[in-house]
Amino acid sequence: MRNKGIVIFTAVLLTLVCLFYLSFPIATRYYDSQAAKIKDPIAQQDYKDSVKYLGIYSYQKCLETQIGLGLDLKGGMNVILEISVPDVVENLADHKTDAAFTKSMKEAKAEEEKSQSDFISLFIKYYHQNAPGHRLAEIFATQELQGKVSPQSSDAEVEKVLREEVQSAVSNSFNVVRTRIDKFGVVQPNIQELKGQEGRIMVEMPGIKEPERMRKLLQGSANLEFWETYNSDEVIPYLQQLDARLANGGAEADTTATKDSTATKEVKKNSPAKAKPKFQLKGGKKDLEAGVANNSEAEIAAAKKAHPLLSMLQTTGNGQLSLTGFANVRDTAAINKIIYGAIAKQVLPSDLKLLWSAKPTDMIKGAKNIFELHALKVTTSNGRAPLEGDVITDAKDEFNNLTGAPEVSMSMNSEGARRWAALTKANVGKAIAIVLDGAVYSAPRVNGEIDGGNSAISGNFTIEDTKDLANTLKSGRMPAPARIVQEEVVGPTLGAQSIHEGIVSFVIALVLLVLYMLVMYNVIPGSIAVGALVCNVFFTLGILTSFQAALTMSGIAGMVLTLGTAVDANVLIYERIKEELRAGKGMKQAVAAGYSNAFSAIFDSNVTSLITGFILLIFGTGPIQGFATTWIIGIFCSFFTAVFLTRIVYEHKLNHDKWLHLKYYTNISKNLMQGTHFQFMSAYKKTFSLAIGALIVFCISFAVRGLDQSIDFTGLVLESCHIVDLCQYGHCHNSPNTGDALQQLVVVLVPVKQGELTHLSCRSEQR
Repeated sequence: MRNKGIVIFTAVLLTLVCLFYLSFPIATRYYDSQAAKIKDPIAQQDYKDSVKYLGIYSYQKCLETQIGLGLDLKGGMNVILEISVPDVVENLADHKTDAAFTKSMKEAKAEEEKSQSDFISLFIKYYHQNAPGHRLAEIFATQELQGKVSPQSSDAEVEKVLREEVQSAVSNSFNVVRTRIDKFGVVQPNIQELKGQEGRIMVEMPGIKEPERMRKLLQGSANLEFWETYNSDEVIPYLQQLDARLANGGAEADTTATKDSTATKEVKKNSPAKAKPKFQLKGGKKDLEAGVANNSEAEIAAAKKAHPLLSMLQTTGNGQLSLTGFANVRDTAAINKIIYGAIAKQVLPSDLKLLWSAKPTDMIKGAKNIFELHALKVTTSNGRAPLEGDVITDAKDEFNNLTGAPEVSMSMNSEGARRWAALTKANVGKAIAIVLDGAVYSAPRVNGEIDGGNSAISGNFTIEDTKDLANTLKSGRMPAPARIVQEEVVGPTLGAQSIHEGIVSFVIALVLLVLYMLVMYNVIPGSIAVGALVCNVFFTLGILTSFQAALTMSGIAGMVLTLGTAVDANVLIYERIKEELRAGKGMKQAVAAGYSNAFSAIFDSNVTSLITGFILLIFGTGPIQGFATTWIIGIFCSFFTAVFLTRIVYEHKLNHDKWLHLKYYTNISKNLMQGTHFQFMSAYKKTFSLAIGALIVFCISFAVRGLDQSIDFTGLVLESCHIVDLCQYGHCHNSPNTGDALQQLVVVLVPVKQGELTHLSCRSEQR
């Protein structure tokens, strides 16, 4: 065997590397066991923070370096994010209000939902229909695209720029998502753009135990804005006037609100009596208290008829700055319809912008899920906030020095600091609303000019809220909003079960292969082949760990398939050796000839398998890529161990005049298949007839039934569904083991037509 030294060096080096990387799981398990002995959770964390494995690696680095478990084994969250291409196009057009542009956007959005064409192609088609003779440059020659699109640009040039900008937005969103996930602390996430699906990103996050936090983190666009505000006393009269108009069926009320102070006083004087709200507020200088009114349904219906708005919205007054009212979360959608409706546009000031708080208020005791309504003032010609989040250079989660409450401190660049100082100076004694992604996080009173560009966001925050908010701001702004179009959450119990099943399947396959090799090729040759299998698994796991890849169920399937590939190589070699021995050659010559003659067949089979594996790796997603990665690594390792390592063992023994009379058979396999002939060609008529008949049946079946595509290809639209109480059938209450029994809820969704889904059943499984 030539190049024996290179093979030995490679084997030793590969062994050392694999031992190094596979030691990290052992280390983390040891540190976890030591930390579990400490009862104090703070002391536990201090112990883990003090860990220095090999004097270099921290506990967190050990977690990141060890072989990770995929979503299906560890549990966690899998989502597919869709970046809104229409929003990107609208931003590039600088939010044009042109009638043809608006109509084209609306029609393109509607058709995109049922068409295979991309949004840009659809928009261009409808724009040419709605604005014949006009060019796209008239819309997209904006400040945003300065230097890329000019008024003289052709439609083809504009289309090329739009596609480049959309792809850039998706790539930027990809980077933002990755940064947010990394800062969140997810170990070995899998993030990738889905090829052939414009604007879609797949994110796999093993070990996630707070899906709701992650949803908010992924979907937040980080659009931070600082707004001037109205005082509540300035806005409430207009809301009362709007309520009166709605009660009169939209007719003009006796008193019309105007912007001057005299008219405002008239509105207050002639406005109808305030409706009795669902919760009652008691005013104070700093605190508000609420008591829930036990009104009957008839009283509530009468109140809504007499006061369509104020029966749901409890106004504040009492100098509450921008805080205008409170409403239950159930009523916010109905209130939005009113305050953004056609009548509201006639009554409310044109520069008034009403937004809800990001979280339920803590100003009302005894009531839950009550949100604040804040009054913002639009002071710019384009309707944008006077100061936005692009000036933020850093954000940190901290604690307020006076109150000890969690908050987020922000630092601005020089331009932002200058504008922030001017904004605060002009609004002393009033509130400035801090808005993120369309929700008011806080609206503090400005007591004086704030220079230096440093400020803080405070509110009803938990520590996790401030960490996520700071993470979102530091990661940067999304070029366009992202929404979750597909989500899968796998619990740790199901993951543990998958690990158990994967290990069982792997062990069963290994045991059967060991028995086969021992029975067919005797103890010593079979043991060498089994040793090659063990080395193959060892090298595969070590290489996967060094790549910081995650082991999944599909990866385990790839390893099982690799075992078969490795055994196949040994079978080819051993059969060749047996043929050479039957030809009368000595053991040394037979082994050399066996390995040489089998090499081409083994090499060709591995190459064809690699081609398939690389195709799956390139074009596959998620589990397919996990399978392909493990399979490719396993093929290389099996080729190395079966063809080279085993040969070194044989040559070493034979060179020392050992194993010269080795038998590659047992009593069972000695005469197995010897002298057996199958007359395939003589029976060609029957064979061809059977094959043609089967082909005809398959073609007819395919033409009649077609292929039943799974939800991966068809998607799922749930048109009608009744949500029933899962406990009403006695599975939940009056059970002594409720917490243990309901460990897994299995829900199966299938595409259905309208009215076909009439009942949702569930079952609990005791694990």
